[in-house]
Amino acid sequence: MARGLFCRGSYRRDLTAQRHIREAAAAAESSAGNATTTRTGGEPVTTETRPTADTRTQTTPLITRRFTRPDVDPYDELQWESDRTAVIAGADGAPVFEQKDVEFPSDWSQNATNVVASKYFRGPLTEEAAAAPGDSAPIRERSVKQLIDRVVNGLTDWGRADGYFRDEEEAQTFQAELKHILVNQKACFNSPVWFNLGIEEKPQCSACFILSIEDSMDSILEWYRTEGKIFKGGSGSGINLSSVRSSKERLTAGGLASGPVSFMRGADAIAGTIKSGGKTRRAAKMVILNVDHPDIDEFIKCKAGEERKAYALGDAGYDVSLDGDAWVSIQYQNANNSVRVSDDFMRAVVEDPEWQTRYVTTGEPAQTYRARDLMRKIADAAWECADPGMQYDTKINEWHTCPNSGPITASNPCSEYMHLDDSACNLASINLLKFLDEDPSAGRGYRQAGSGQAPFDIEGYRHTCAV
Repeated sequence: MARGLFCRGSYRRDLTAQRHIREAAAAAESSAGNATTTRTGGEPVTTETRPTADTRTQTTPLITRRFTRPDVDPYDELQWESDRTAVIAGADGAPVFEQKDVEFPSDWSQNATNVVASKYFRGPLTEEAAAAPGDSAPIRERSVKQLIDRVVNGLTDWGRADGYFRDEEEAQTFQAELKHILVNQKACFNSPVWFNLGIEEKPQCSACFILSIEDSMDSILEWYRTEGKIFKGGSGSGINLSSVRSSKERLTAGGLASGPVSFMRGADAIAGTIKSGGKTRRAAKMVILNVDHPDIDEFIKCKAGEERKAYALGDAGYDVSLDGDAWVSIQYQNANNSVRVSDDFMRAVVEDPEWQTRYVTTGEPAQTYRARDLMRKIADAAWECADPGMQYDTKINEWHTCPNSGPITASNPCSEYMHLDDSACNLASINLLKFLDEDPSAGRGYRQAGSGQAPFDIEGYRHTCAV
């Protein structure tokens, strides 16, 4: 996956940065003789006359044509079928989704048709849904042209409104090139773009969020609220709960705290109730706890213990299929759990000394474990229910690209995005097979080595990334 910049704010920053780099380079050439040297405290300091917003000139277009021509609509270059039926079948073979007479390019697979129509087409599917009381809804989309136009036209309109294009010709170039890339399956935005752009006034386009939390009830409740909004918009979130005091520590007013594992129940229920995008997929959620947190033993075992209840319900005759009643009745089923471990902990597993947990509020020593015992519990629970996973904190922060901004403590639900708290990522997928230079004489569709021609369209790939 390539990380793209497709939400409005980050998209704006990316285009502006590219434009400013080019303009600054041009300005540097023209103002090379305008540098002056002064002295501050005896040391020479060179200052330059920098171009202002009024003096910048847009000489080089950001986007040029590679895949399209000005007089040809990208859609007209494809063969289309307007009578396809998109169907998703359940475990029993009965349709759980069906939309007839949908329009897709002839070379799109049936699987691609099914996924796009069921997940990304907006609007009520049935007359009953359209007639239901509530907020007004757009007419159901039936063509991938409508879907792509909704997204691409929205992005292009933002570019026009905010002055990113040199002129209208460049705006139309961007619009056509992006439509070509999407309809030919060369690249694809992350799902929230398809869910929300062109539908919501302020669309949520980021796929993944990393949240922060403080050791207070207000912060915990704000975590619940924020995750609910994230899931509603079709996105996922990750959070490290190690800053929340353990169930072994006192509250200001007396008594013991609930601890992070207890508060995970509320967040789990919210995630199970609010499907991502409101209707199209389950919430995506990551919960992390540091291995030196006093509640680490409870965290390691919480999901496996709940799943044993589901097996017992299955033995009693309850439905244990993916959407069965047994799973709705238990907790901790809507998140990936991960233990955050350090190199010190991993060395302790090898060398077998004691491992010290520490109270969150004071940093004083709490319960002591054998590191190997904790590692065995992690392995046993992961074998039983596939959770918890492990995140290697020391190595993650060694590879940190902006450590001066703070440590990395968490990740998104799938863990491919590791960054600062209270940040977000915008993912895109680029289909590398679309850039292979196929040669039928090679026998397998790949250019033979030594043929004198590159097997991969690197310039087309670069252009796709730029668009």
